[in-house]
Amino acid sequence: MRTLQLLRYLTDAPLRRRVTAATNKVESFNRFSQWVGFGNQGVIADNDPVEQEKAMKFNALLTNAVIFHNALDIAEIIRQLLEEGWEIDPEDLAHVSPYLTEHIKRFGEYSTHELGIEPEAYDPKLDVDFTPLRDPNQTAVGFSQAA
Repeated sequence: MRTLQLLRYLTDAPLRRRVTAATNKVESFNRFSQWVGFGNQGVIADNDPVEQEKAMKFNALLTNAVIFHNALDIAEIIRQLLEEGWEIDPEDLAHVSPYLTEHIKRFGEYSTHELGIEPEAYDPKLDVDFTPLRDPNQTAVGFSQAA
């Protein structure tokens, strides 16, 4: 099986592109997660497996919360652009990543005066048609259903 998969990978350029794209996404996520978990250069100093697991899960929770916040910010910007009359191409959105860090100040200027302010309800609807980006012959892992 491995030999067949390797030969398929070597001879199928679209498969190589999909695998490379997926690998790049995973590596980007891991870099982002390491950036979020900046304490102790990412080294878990505790030898207790329970504490190690807690540290990893807390970092994953924080990473996912920041990604979610970034995705909300991106959606809001897209919504504003659409309201201003800009045409948004789904192909362009496919290249937008939620792994943004430039706007985050990890080491200072934290304000708590807004904690009591109730946020507006979030409208998850985004009027962009993603159907051209979906290939009906692809499964979630990127292999052809005919294979």
